[in-house]
Amino acid sequence: MQKDFVYPDGKLYVPGSEKIIPPIRMLLDRARANRVKVVYTQDWHPENSPEFKIWPEHCVMGSRGAEIVDELKPQPGELIIRKETYDAFYRTELEERLREANVENVIVTGVVANICVLHTAGSAALRGLKIVLPVDCTVALNEFDYRLTLRQVSFLYKGIITRSDLLSFKKQSH
Repeated sequence: MQKDFVYPDGKLYVPGSEKIIPPIRMLLDRARANRVKVVYTQDWHPENSPEFKIWPEHCVMGSRGAEIVDELKPQPGELIIRKETYDAFYRTELEERLREANVENVIVTGVVANICVLHTAGSAALRGLKIVLPVDCTVALNEFDYRLTLRQVSFLYKGIITRSDLLSFKKQSH
């Protein structure tokens, strides 16, 4: 959840994205209270990113727009995966870090549902991880894309579609 996507003055604002901050925040608080590993992904583009041929410039390395929104800032020691593509696993250390931590289940939240969320969820599933997608913690540019994402994650990747308040955590020992 980065400023370029969440704030109306952001370079690639996603309408409605601010409404998912509170449920993500509550989910983060509960995960942290149970010592569940929290991982952030951060769109992090060089100025000449090939993605800018598809989308307007956004989340340029070191820019204000690339910053994670204040309400959801990572805590010290939480992993931040910087990525240049929709897929948080592509050319990053995400898979290695999850394997090191013996992670089996991945809760995917954020924006944009049918872009980064879907690609990352799909990549996780194809690596044998179980996917959970809380419906109140993601948003798309329109209702069709949102519903299509839920369908794809459920049908294609056998992910669990639920609400954040229905998730429970088993206290971790790390």
